[in-house]
Amino acid sequence: MSLFVINRYLGDEVTTSEDRSKALLQKLHEQAKDRQQQRQHPKAKASPKDDHVEETNTKPSINETLRKTKKRKKKQEEEEEGELKSPSDENEQDSGQQEATCIKEKKQTKKKKKLIAEECNEVIEHISKNNEGSMAEEPGGAKVTSSDPSSILLGGFEPKSVEKVLPVLPQWLAQPSLVQKNIKQNLVPIHDIHCLHPKVLKKLEANKVKYLFPVQAEVIPAILDSTCHGFLLGKGGYRPSDVCVSAPTGSGKTLAFVIPIVQALLQRVVCEVRALVVLPTKELAQQVCKVFNTYVDGMGLKVVMVTGQKSFLKEQESLIHKTAFGFCSLADILVCTPGRLVDHIQQTEGFNLRHLRFLVIDEADRMIDSMNQDWLSHVTKAVFQVVADSPNMLFTRKEPGILTAASSCLPQTPLQKLLFSATLTQNPEKLKQLGLYQPRLFTSKQKGTSDDSSETQMESSTSGNFSLPEGLTHYYIPCNLNSKPLILLHFLLSLRFSRVLCFTNSRDASHRLYLLVRSFGGISVAEFSSRLSPGERKKTLKEFEQGKVQLLISTDATARGIDIKGVKCVINYDAPQFIRTYVHRVGRTARAGKAGLAFTMLLKVQENPYFSMLRDAGAPEMQKQLVKSENLKQYEQRYEEALIELQRAVKNERAQKRS
Repeated sequence: MSLFVINRYLGDEVTTSEDRSKALLQKLHEQAKDRQQQRQHPKAKASPKDDHVEETNTKPSINETLRKTKKRKKKQEEEEEGELKSPSDENEQDSGQQEATCIKEKKQTKKKKKLIAEECNEVIEHISKNNEGSMAEEPGGAKVTSSDPSSILLGGFEPKSVEKVLPVLPQWLAQPSLVQKNIKQNLVPIHDIHCLHPKVLKKLEANKVKYLFPVQAEVIPAILDSTCHGFLLGKGGYRPSDVCVSAPTGSGKTLAFVIPIVQALLQRVVCEVRALVVLPTKELAQQVCKVFNTYVDGMGLKVVMVTGQKSFLKEQESLIHKTAFGFCSLADILVCTPGRLVDHIQQTEGFNLRHLRFLVIDEADRMIDSMNQDWLSHVTKAVFQVVADSPNMLFTRKEPGILTAASSCLPQTPLQKLLFSATLTQNPEKLKQLGLYQPRLFTSKQKGTSDDSSETQMESSTSGNFSLPEGLTHYYIPCNLNSKPLILLHFLLSLRFSRVLCFTNSRDASHRLYLLVRSFGGISVAEFSSRLSPGERKKTLKEFEQGKVQLLISTDATARGIDIKGVKCVINYDAPQFIRTYVHRVGRTARAGKAGLAFTMLLKVQENPYFSMLRDAGAPEMQKQLVKSENLKQYEQRYEEALIELQRAVKNERAQKRS
């Protein structure tokens, strides 16, 4: 009895699947016929009556096929049932018979599944034969053969163009104030800038500055306009907007913040830290401090630099003076690196930033990357801290909040942030870390953007486009690893390039190349990296500017903002990995509107990724510069000897370190 029940159960399941298959096939067939009619007569709509006639003409052929299949299946079932219903005693079945029964059950299930598959195939074949040879024409004129069932069921699809989704930027990023990129053709006489103080004009003339660059002519009046109400907020709760500047290297960004800060502080009475300039490296801080000292000379203002080059105690003495009545500040303008600044905020007694008016963040993109040091939060706390022991809370300065009628009646000194960089990020999420207030962006004008639509400007602002100096011509040199040193020697000895700044990707690579060129001889060479002390680096840069050093091999330590006078050529011995690095490297030449050359040595595998990187950044196409192998053969013997000498020098240095 159990065997009979199993057979009945399996039979019912097959019958149910049978019904489903029939219904599905019938439905597919009807859809196929409707589709075929629409293709043959795309504009004419078939009437329900015609559809009924067509169905009656088609159904008999399908039913006949199904009937034959059903008969064959029924006959096979009867034969199998006969085999299974042979007389046997159920109580005397042994384990062997049970195994045979299971095998028969499996075979029976497989046969029934096979019958269903054959039934489906026969129906599909029947549909294909009826439609074989017929052609359907698409509305667009393309012909489709209906012999393939998939072409009937899945035809008529046309590719659709995917619309590009543009990012939504804040208005100040999407619509910046455009600044002319060409320096020579857009110089502005200093006397045309009416907001400049007579003392500042006199100082500019004394330093032989008769014209301002386009960036300076736009940014200086914008910053001075925010100081027209003095240090306090103006009527109606006026608070100045923060300023962001993205312009090519060598376009005069440093003077664009030095001049307005010096002029704004001319009327100060008590010496307090009112301008803070934060920079990523000591060398860049030295350069900015030098510019400030040039323009505050004779103005009664004091500039102090804290970068860790002096002892902490000496820096404290230059910042604060202790008297019988308390502490007095010795700095009006403070130039510093972020780490040293935080040290003085936390450890120097009497040092405060409660009167800070300007916060300048130079090389802002790199400073944003160093936000993990949390230096900005320390500055903000030092500016808006509450001094509980001050009489009548005179030195209390509240952090600005939402503008209300009550807050507008209590004017106080605003804190204005000024950001400068040649590669300022356009990512709103990164810029949000700085807490900018209604910022205004000044950026160099790209070619062909004057008449572009707002969508084009938005694309350019988010694609990471950076401006290269106008007078720069850059080339790439195809080479291999063995020929790179020989090409460098060829440039210096045969072509007699002078004041060449050569960049490598690591400190060790820079040092080894320096030892190799020195061993080769005939070239005055020096290295510039973190291997040297601050004093040695300063001396090296001075000798290079004076022309005593023909080749300066450096890491990216000099690529950020350092203004090295007289650099005629930049050579990327190692190709930079990022577009920002490339922009800052080649920006050491062609400064202030002058002409300059840049060469990049590229291996074959580096060419396509490198060109793609420059193309995505909107940089002009690089020209190819070939160096013939015949020109390099004359250096091969001396080069082999220099390699041997290099190995000895490296071994000696390692031995000295161990000892």
